[in-house]
Amino acid sequence: MSHGKAAITLNEVSAGYGPRVVLHGVTAEVPDARITAIVGANGAGKSSLLNVIAGVLPTIGGSVTTTGLERPAYVTQHSDVSDALPITVRAAVAMGRWARRGPWRRLTAEDRAVVDDCLARLDITAIADRRLGTLSGGQRQRALVAQGLAQRSGVLLLDEPTAGLDPRARILIDRALTVTRDEGVTVLRVTHDLATAGHADHCLLLRDGHLAAEGPPDSVLTPGQVAEAWGLPPLR
Repeated sequence: MSHGKAAITLNEVSAGYGPRVVLHGVTAEVPDARITAIVGANGAGKSSLLNVIAGVLPTIGGSVTTTGLERPAYVTQHSDVSDALPITVRAAVAMGRWARRGPWRRLTAEDRAVVDDCLARLDITAIADRRLGTLSGGQRQRALVAQGLAQRSGVLLLDEPTAGLDPRARILIDRALTVTRDEGVTVLRVTHDLATAGHADHCLLLRDGHLAAEGPPDSVLTPGQVAEAWGLPPLR
């Protein structure tokens, strides 16, 4: 278990898709105002765990308890967004304010200031009037992260936000998440990259839908535990 206040508590959480169970009795805590990395091999249940916390995937057992009444902000991968979506970058980021204003409501001066701030944090102000579908993968992912930040939720969930991106986009996103954490937001990110997970404050290591380890990266991402989680033979 983590030390300090927990923003999210998972108690014996199981979940699946139809008859296929993908999470098995996961018990863990996500510390408040910290960056937590969910790490594991492909098929370990990382995205499913994020979906459970987001309320997208219902549990079939156990419970998820969150502090606060706000819905978490959920950032998907850029490949999940259609190229044909006829909206600008600014409009996409502004959609993050709908959680507070309701869809299609006129933005207030405060909303516009939040949108401008989020565009600046991801260094996409200069392309704010371009259509989302014309952007590179890195630019589009930065726009989606900015949209998540614009919700101003106390919990930010991200599904592999830097996977396959160029170094500049990765750095900008990582910096934005660090600033957001320092402002008191709980950040929970799925990653397959051990170096990224190593820079988090807290890690949840999954193996075959089970929690293999939890805690600070240096105690979770040990060679032995990583090898076991990825189904590798032990080091000799």
